[in-house]
Order: sequence, then structure tokens, then C-alpha cells
Amino acid sequence: MNRCFYLLVLATFFVSGCASNNLMTDTWTNEPIQTAPPKPVVLNKETKTNDDLWERIRQGFDIADPDVDITNRHVRQLQSNPAYVDRLLQRSSSYLFYIIEEVEARDMPSELALLPFVESAFNPKAVSPVKAAGMWQFMPATGKQYNLNQTAFHDERGDIVKSTRAALDYLQRLYDMFGDWQLALAAYNWGEGSVGRAIAKNQSANLNTDYFSLAMPNETKNYVPKLLAYKRIIDQPGKYGFKLPRVDNHPYFVSIPVNQDIDVDKVIELSEITKEQFLALNPSYNKPVILKGFNQDILLPFGKAELYQKNLNKNKAPLASWTVVKVSKTDTVEKVAADLDVEADQIRDLNKIPKGMKIRTGSTILIPKNMTHQGNVSTEFAQNPILSLEREFVPVPVVMKCHGKKCVAVPSNLANYGPKGSSTNTKITPASDKPTAKNSHSSKSSKGQGSTSKSTTSTKAPAANNKASNKESSTQKSTTTKKKGASSD
Repeated sequence: MNRCFYLLVLATFFVSGCASNNLMTDTWTNEPIQTAPPKPVVLNKETKTNDDLWERIRQGFDIADPDVDITNRHVRQLQSNPAYVDRLLQRSSSYLFYIIEEVEARDMPSELALLPFVESAFNPKAVSPVKAAGMWQFMPATGKQYNLNQTAFHDERGDIVKSTRAALDYLQRLYDMFGDWQLALAAYNWGEGSVGRAIAKNQSANLNTDYFSLAMPNETKNYVPKLLAYKRIIDQPGKYGFKLPRVDNHPYFVSIPVNQDIDVDKVIELSEITKEQFLALNPSYNKPVILKGFNQDILLPFGKAELYQKNLNKNKAPLASWTVVKVSKTDTVEKVAADLDVEADQIRDLNKIPKGMKIRTGSTILIPKNMTHQGNVSTEFAQNPILSLEREFVPVPVVMKCHGKKCVAVPSNLANYGPKGSSTNTKITPASDKPTAKNSHSSKSSKGQGSTSKSTTSTKAPAANNKASNKESSTQKSTTTKKKGASSD
């Protein structure tokens, strides 16, 4: 019996070692790879004894759950939407194993692994109306504080691995600050400054300072009860009329290093998965190419990584169709495209550049690869892309509007414009030299035109990735609309 158990443990170690072993060589070649022996992996008690991940999660529950009406109300709301809950449970199965591994490694309560149910409905592509992004809904400033890079080429707030580690780092810091997980969660949603002031206010009034005793905004007041409602359903699904989907207690995805620039479509082709599967695990990539210089791995479903490497070894075609170049002087998209021998529309589409904008000197743009640009994109360009734009100067025909000796030049297509208090005006159009009719104008229409006439003012356009992600995320519904951050109060 002991011998059989020993052999079973050895087999389990071997399988887990394969799951964590990198399946790619240090340099990308089409030669067969030499696979290194798997490193031993120390498995914890839950990993060895529980085949069902839900049971493993239950064993780690450790956050107080008082019987209060607000939590009961959220349970009833979930019970009234079983189809919605079922979708979320199915979606979470792709990420829960990795998250619970990280939670247990830090000796944190397993309820924290359920927090993405509340934050984003386990949607790593979610973007809230206040621009919190990813499964853990990091605000831009907080993401930067926890080393989540956000550039025109990729946004690590959507990276499954990096954002999870950042979120747990943040939660651990908040727990160390308040000494209570419910208060730490409140601070994650509301900001530690706001929670600290609420505690101080109750202390000065000789009131309790626990989560349910503090005066908080409605969103924060409902935040922990929502999490506890999901906890109850997972703890006792039958009691509340749910049947949890089967989630095996082993990794869903494998991390693959990127050793050469490669197209997203090429990864999908070689791993034989759908685009939807790829984006569900790799939502941080905003462009059609994954650059080696990102220093960021690809996640593939367990079992597809080996197939990906096998197909990669057989591949003879180029891996990357795109590269990055620096613009040497400020010019129009058409002129830049002509100098680079590419299509202007391609530059606009790839880099999200609006019409009527010039590209400024020093900007880095993504273009189709050609014989002039071979090899991998440099780490500097990959990690620090810059896109700076200014309005293209377009001559506008003007007219002179006069009142006595005072004349003002205005665009000819603004028929209702006129100096304040004017009654009769003579128009002279240099472009056509045709006289125009006289008009009287109100002071309101004259005042309202002041900013419109500044057609040649240079402005800096927003970064391309923000426009792209905002457009994509506008069709997605994030479950939270909070204003959160390490420095938010």
C-alpha cells in the first residue's frame, strides 16, 4: 500500500513539473528542441488530496460572514439570476486554479480568489466607466504603482498573471494597514485614506469601527456583502439552488516565453486554438504582434503549449508581419507612409491615428514588415512606445466681417458669426471673390464661436491604445464603477 502511494505521489510530481516547465528554447529556431527534465514541484495538501477545485477553495475560507440582511439580499439577487451566475462560474474556471495557488502561497483567505466575481465578473477585458481595467479592475495610477505597464502596445492590467500578483500585493498591504480583511477589501474599493477617515470618525464618536459599522458610499457598503454572497453559494450550492461546474484541481493554462516577435494570428494558428480562447488568456495585447521586448509570456490552454511548440518547430514561414519604427520628423501620415513605402491607411488603422493629424518627431509607430526592417523590435521601442500627434494645418477660406472701421477675419463657412453688436457686414471671400449677403448676429452666436475658429492650434492627441481599448470596452459591462487607487481618498 505504501509503495503504491509513493508511486502515485511521484507520478503527481511529474505531471505538475511538466505543467510548470518552459516548453520553448532560449532562441527561436525550427530545430527540434531538447526538453529539460521537469523540476520537482512541492505540492500542498489540497493539491494532492482534492480533485475538485471548489472543495479546495472551501477549505481556505477565513473571512467573517455575519448573518446580516445586506448579504442575504445579495444572495437572493444571485438566486434570481441563475443563468448569469452559471456563466460567471464557467468563465472563472479558466483562472481560479492560478489565483488560488497565489492566494495559498501567501497564506491569505481563499475568499480573495473570488473577488473578480465582484470586480469584473471574471472578465479580464473589462473596462469600467472610470477606466479601471482588467479582471482586478486597476485604475491607471494604481496599476503603475504596482508595476503594471500601460502603453500603446499592451496594458498589463489585463495580464492574468501580473495583475493577479499586483492585486494580492495591494490587498496584503491593505490588510497590514488595517488588520482586518473586510476593512482591507473596503479600502481596495474606496481607498485607504477614505477608510482611515471613516474609522477615525467612529473612534471619535465612541462607535464600533468594523466594516458594517462604518459610514460608506453605497458601492463600498455593498462590496463585501457581494463577495460573501458568492462565498455562500460556492460553500453550499445545493442550499441556494445551484450546481457548480466541474473544475479540476490542476492548471488550466501554461505560460510560454516569447523569444522572437510573433503575430497574434501565428500563435493562434500554431497552438490550434480560437481567437476567443487566445484573447481570454492574453487580453493585454493591443496590437496584432507580440514583441519579444515586451518581456511578457504568452498563456496557452494546458495541453496546447506542447502542440504549439511542435508546430513551431515545423514552421518555415516568417513569424512576424509587423515591426516598429521611429518617425524622424514631424509630417503627415501620407508623407510618413510614402517615406516608409507602406499604405497610409495601414498606419492610421494600426496606430489609431485620426485623420487630419500629423505624427510628431520621435513617435514610434507600428508598420508592416518589409525587407528594410528585419529582426526583432528593440526592447526600448517595445516597452516605451510614443505616439505624439498634432493637428495638420489646413488653410481655411476666410471672410472679413466689418462694423464701421472694425473688421474681423472669420472662416467663410460660419454664416452666423459676427462681431458683438454688429448689424451689417460686408463679406469678402479671397477664395472666390464673390460678394455675400448681409446678416445680423446675436451676441450669443458671436461668443460661442471663439474656440471654433482656432483651426491651426497644435494639440496632442490621446495615446492610441486608450482609444482602442475604450472603443472595445464600450460593449462590455464591468460590474463595478468605482474610483479606486492606492492614493485615492
